[in-house]
Amino acid sequence: MFPLIHGWTAIQRTTSANARLGAVLCFVAGATNAGGFLAVGRYTSHMTGIVSSIADDLVLGHLAVAATGAFSLLAFVMGAMCTAVLVNWGFRHQLRSSYTLPLLLESGMLLVFGLFGAALNSMASIFVPLTVVLLCFMMGLQNAVITKISKADIRTTHITGLVTDLGIELGKLFYINRTPQATRVLADRSRLRLQLILIGGFFAGGLVGALGFKYGGYITTLPLAGLLWMLCLRPLLDDLRHVAAAPVDTTPSQESDPR
Repeated sequence: MFPLIHGWTAIQRTTSANARLGAVLCFVAGATNAGGFLAVGRYTSHMTGIVSSIADDLVLGHLAVAATGAFSLLAFVMGAMCTAVLVNWGFRHQLRSSYTLPLLLESGMLLVFGLFGAALNSMASIFVPLTVVLLCFMMGLQNAVITKISKADIRTTHITGLVTDLGIELGKLFYINRTPQATRVLADRSRLRLQLILIGGFFAGGLVGALGFKYGGYITTLPLAGLLWMLCLRPLLDDLRHVAAAPVDTTPSQESDPR
């Protein structure tokens, strides 16, 4: 298991590791987003629709729904902020698991959502808005992780930017060049392949999440939590080994004279 996922969430990054991690996180985001819609009736990963719905609900006088949207937007922002705090704290303490800390938190939240979601659903009027806010927080948390890791080259919780980049590269690919070689328009085929992989991962996750919630309910999030745990485990164990191997300071402490 460890050789298969070695380096996916490590501090030292490669382009291929970023692509693999991005694809897995796209799958998780697609599954959470689609399954979450079946559970609470709202998509929770793309802020464009949420901001638009806030404006619509305010105009229509649906103030409570608009407030839920505003809290959802705030939760997404706070999730991204939480990622920045955790990752920078990990770097400050020289942790190999710096990038895994937000994913570990997301895994725990998915676990809670899967175990207690069905029970909370019995009090839907109270807990559905809280569930929407929780899912938005998780999406902000996750999107910020891959954004920091890939230096804003990869996003995972929404595919508007991915589809836009795909269209740009396809336009370059099918452009008919009638100019000299030096000024030709050429598509970045590796980037084109990456966009297709990420979009495919999000779509596959959406199918799995929708089918899972339709036939299995909230328990569907447990395998997603387990997948994130698996990605986090190697760096966490590396940190534990590093702490265990660190020499113990046996120098006697200099105590002040009690007199």
